[in-house]
This record gives sequence, structure tokens and C-alpha cells, in this order.
Amino acid sequence: MPGAIIENMSTKKLVVLVLFILVLQVVSIMVGALIAPSPTSAIRYLATKCIDRRKARGWLAPWGSKRCQQIHSFDEPLAQTLDANDIVFAVHVPLPHTEMSPWFQYMLAVLQVDIAFKMVNPIEDDVAITIDAGLAYRDDLTSEWSAKFHSVERRPLRCTFAVAKTYENEGRFYQCDPIPFMELGSVAHKYFLFNLRLPVNDTVNVGIGEVKDIHVVGIHQNGGFTKVWISMKTVFSPWILVMTAWYWHRISLMARPPLLLEKGIFALGIAMTILNVPAEWLSLGFEWTWMLLLEDAQQGVFYSTLFCFWVIFCGEHLMDQSRRNRLSAYWWQVGLVMFGCALLLVFDLSDSVWASESGMKLAITFIVVAGLSVCLYFLSLCAMVRCVFRNIGGKMQQLPAMPKARRLRYKGIIFRFKFLMLVTLTCAAMTVIFFILNQANEGHWRWGNYTFEVHSAFLTGIYGMWNLYVFTIIFLYAPSHKHGREKSADRQQTDVLEKPDSQEAEPTCGAQGPTEAYRITGKVAEE
Repeated sequence: MPGAIIENMSTKKLVVLVLFILVLQVVSIMVGALIAPSPTSAIRYLATKCIDRRKARGWLAPWGSKRCQQIHSFDEPLAQTLDANDIVFAVHVPLPHTEMSPWFQYMLAVLQVDIAFKMVNPIEDDVAITIDAGLAYRDDLTSEWSAKFHSVERRPLRCTFAVAKTYENEGRFYQCDPIPFMELGSVAHKYFLFNLRLPVNDTVNVGIGEVKDIHVVGIHQNGGFTKVWISMKTVFSPWILVMTAWYWHRISLMARPPLLLEKGIFALGIAMTILNVPAEWLSLGFEWTWMLLLEDAQQGVFYSTLFCFWVIFCGEHLMDQSRRNRLSAYWWQVGLVMFGCALLLVFDLSDSVWASESGMKLAITFIVVAGLSVCLYFLSLCAMVRCVFRNIGGKMQQLPAMPKARRLRYKGIIFRFKFLMLVTLTCAAMTVIFFILNQANEGHWRWGNYTFEVHSAFLTGIYGMWNLYVFTIIFLYAPSHKHGREKSADRQQTDVLEKPDSQEAEPTCGAQGPTEAYRITGKVAEE
């Protein structure tokens, strides 16, 4: 039976492979640091106060040839004759002389409300603001606006007042939290128009204070970053796909059936291929609003497969031969991973979770619990790796009894396995950090005439690391084509290393593992 490539590859070739992987990792980081811009941009738009006495459903634009009748302040004489229901807050996205692009991929809108303090009209506790919102689009500056959606939304209004609520402090502004408003999964048009009304009656928008202005913060992915991201996916996608097919072809040529570890490696390659599919190319020509859902599903499949693989990869080097090669042995670890990923998917699908006070508290709690769970997973993985190293260390005490050439060979095999386990642990640590800090604000550092985009470099570096790790696992654990003449002697020596003399060697499916380290650790666990 041929061993794995990690055992039969010469040290010189292995060093070249490691250097090749390191160079590609550095390139992945530098592409994000030097070529890609910041992943996202946030632009603040001040809403124009348009007058709409007739309550018509026509679209009111803040500028252009058909701009609306406007007031600049509610203190103007004209504003004193208006009712609150006569005002429409209009926002044109983007700013003049610019246009949106499908390369932006998505657009988020967050509202920031400026509310002045008045003794006779303060903000009440646990109040909600109701917004009658409409969104329209067009692709040139002369055509009519086309409606995209219209909805009446209710959002919690959380504001604080830093000073005492007295007559002397009237006119000062509350400090209000941003209000999550809407999300577009595709930016298929050049221009967008928001029309926002704050309807007022005896039960709606009562106790929200004196609204002076509304700001819309538009957040979208930068086109330059999208180009870099899609290019990386286009490069990695066929590479990992070919490697996965090549690996399974090598496994299928073996006389024995595939082991659980080998099936796990194959599943990891498939999950990486799914994540690499550059479906964003199609979103440039079609208005697919479900692209964000597709990306979440791709990441969910990859995360669940990767976390399950690490459990199996470490566990298969801990269990004895009777329990090995059975997925049921990992039922609770795999079940917890699948349950956590399912909760994340439900959380991503539930856009309305931010629409209420209780929903927002639940969302924040869920994020904290998810972060703690991932940290606990990493700590348990570290404990498993420590147990594997301890088992191998105990068996290495028997190596001095072997011939020198054989002893050096097994020392090399064990060293390579330990190194790969440390690489796995490093990859797991970076994945956990990425999972927790993915929503952190992006930043950049300047050095001379160069700008290093830290967030972009982190994203492209982690993505490159995943692909390179999967490639390394697939390549090194693939069956080697070398059939040495000393295989029978190696097997006899390995049996001496693995079993006491009082036991008979009974080759099992678990013993016929992909590597010598796999067979040795299984025997140690059994003993």
C-alpha cells in the first residue's frame, strides 16, 4: 500500500512546497494591502425637506430639473404654515456628478435623526419612530423615476440627552443611535431616490421630540475591492476544483474503501470549491437580490465543513482502532457545529430582528454567544492537539530500539505530522479571529507614499489562507505514487513499533490508514 505524499516526498521538495505556500500567502495579503481599496464606503446624505401639501404619491427629488419645493429650516415663515404631514425628506443617492454601479454589490441604508430638545415636546421612554418610506430608481438623469418598493417601517428610537432637561438647554440636540433602515442585495441601477415621511396623528410618532433633520448613511462595497475579490475567487476556484478531483481519483484507485479522514478531506475540498464559485460575475449583469443570501449560504457550508473536519482530523489521531473511522463517534461535536451554523443562517435571514428593542437585544446576545462558542471550540481543539502530541511523544520513546535509518525515517514522519498539526491550529486561530472581528471597522495605515488597507489585507489574507490550507491538506494526504520495495519490511517494523509482542498483528480498516502517524496514534490510543 502506498503511503501519503507527506511521508514519501523528499525534504528538499517539501521545503520548496512550504516556501511556495508562504509566497502565495504573502501575495494574498499584499493584494489586499496595496491593490484593493477599503472593502466598504459609508457616505452621509442630508435629506432635503420637500413640501407636499397634496399628499401625492409622486416622487420628490431634492435636485435636478424637477426638484421639489423646499424649505431649509422648520424655523422659516413658510414652514410655520405647514403640517408635519406636509413634509417629505428626500435623498438622492449618490451625490451629484457620480453614479452607482453593479460592482458595489449591495447597499445598506442607516438613518441618523437630529432631534432638538423642547420642554413641551421631549422624547418619551421606549418610543418608536414610524417611517413611511419609498425607494425609486432610474438609469439616466432625464427619465422618470420608477418605484422599487414602498413600506411603512417602525423602528425603536434610542436617544440620550447629555445635560439637564431645562429651559436653558432647549435647542440642544439629543444623541441618538443610528437606525437600521434597509438593505439592497444588488445595485443594478445608477441612481436611487429615497422619499421618507414621518406621519403624525394621535397614535403615530407621538413623543419622538422635535425632528430637525434626517441623515441617510449609505454603505456599499467598493467597486475596486469587488474586482480584486472576484479575481481571487476566479483564480482559486478551478485550482481547488482540479485538486479535489485529483485527490479523489487517487483515493478511488486504492484497494481499500476510503476512510473517514479521507472522506473529510474530500468534503473540505468540495466546500472550498463552493465558497470559491465566483457567482458575483453574474450579478454584474442581472439584478439578483438574493446574492447576499447565496454568499451567506456559501460561507455557512464552508464554516461547518471546516470546523467538522478539524474535529475529525484531530479525533482520528486520538481514537483506538475499534472506534475509528465512524462519523457517529463525533455525533455531539458535529451536531453542535451544524446547530450553530443553522442558527447563524436563521439570524442572517431574519432582517426584522433589528426592528424592535427586544429583537436588537436578542441579536446582540446571539452575537456574543456565537463569539464565546467559537472561542470554546478553539480551546477544545487545542486540547485535542495537545493529546495527540502527548500520545506521539510517548511512542517516540521506543524509537531508539530501531535501526538508525528506520529511526530517522520515523522521526521525519512524526516531525512533518506535528508541523502540519501546528499549521492547522494556526489556521483555526486565524479563522476564529476572522469570525469574531469580521464586523469591525476597517482602517488603514500609511507608510511613505503607500497606503496599507488593513481590513482589505485581512480579508484577502484569510481567504488566501483557507485556499492554501485546503490545497496543502489535499496534496500532502493524497496517496503517493511511489511503491518502495521495502514496504513489507516497513510494515513489519511499524507493527513492532505499534503492538507489543504478545499481540498479533490483525490488519483492520483503521490500521490501513493514509499515513504512518495515523496508524501509530491509533495503536497508542488502543493500548
